[in-house]
Amino acid sequence: MQKKTQGKAVRTAKKNLSDPAVSSGTSYSVKKRETAKKPRETYIYLTKKRTGVYHAIAQRNITIYDEEKNERREIRYCPGENSIYVDEQSPTARRSQIVFREGMLAVRRQNPSLIKYLNAHPGNIANGGSVFYLKDESKTAVQEVENEFAVHEAVGLVRDKTIDELLPVAMYLGLDVNEETMTIKRELLKTAKSNPTGFIKMFDNPTVKTRSAIMQAVEFQILNSSTDGMRWFDSGGLIVSTPIGQDTLDVMTRFCLTEKGSEVFGEITRRLDSIA
Repeated sequence: MQKKTQGKAVRTAKKNLSDPAVSSGTSYSVKKRETAKKPRETYIYLTKKRTGVYHAIAQRNITIYDEEKNERREIRYCPGENSIYVDEQSPTARRSQIVFREGMLAVRRQNPSLIKYLNAHPGNIANGGSVFYLKDESKTAVQEVENEFAVHEAVGLVRDKTIDELLPVAMYLGLDVNEETMTIKRELLKTAKSNPTGFIKMFDNPTVKTRSAIMQAVEFQILNSSTDGMRWFDSGGLIVSTPIGQDTLDVMTRFCLTEKGSEVFGEITRRLDSIA
């Protein structure tokens, strides 16, 4: 029994050595079988502009250029016909109305004639039209993945950053920063999940940092905010006046972000640091 096994192993080894790639010592890799791209189950067409509940596209006297025959040919959608060209359809073919409902038309892949017609229609944006277009599923998938990553990143910021790092954003969002840390984080999570990209950008936004510092300065009585302007709390000196109908905090924030106001903001942050 053992000899038979050994003999089989020797025969296998000889067979492998007979392979040119093996006998020559050349390394090679087996190419993976390419899998065909799975066809869509449903093709979603959307109107470019908002329409009513029902919107029928034009179908009479629709012609397109046929490159193979080098001529313009009339097309129409007729259920049961394999071709969209009128001159190739049967004498009993009858045109069917194509209606978008709430700006959308879903076509199953089992209806290739309608798909061909819509893809060839001059009203299709892909053909230079301005009526409707085929929804790009690949872009939708990319957007969904990118948004999912952004949500994870935004949630990670709330989880990993200290409360001191989160406070500027919390104040900018108008949250009550006197609440407990977990309460503040819970509220921040709502924004992180609903608008992850915008939430992430807030941490590097100079407007957010400047506005939160000014709000802290008002709270610690470094600044005095009133409807007509922002003043130093101790001296009452006017820093910037507020035009009618505008918010003093917004005006002060914009001022501090200018070259003229940078010196004032530097003094504000110096006084805040001295309190800490």
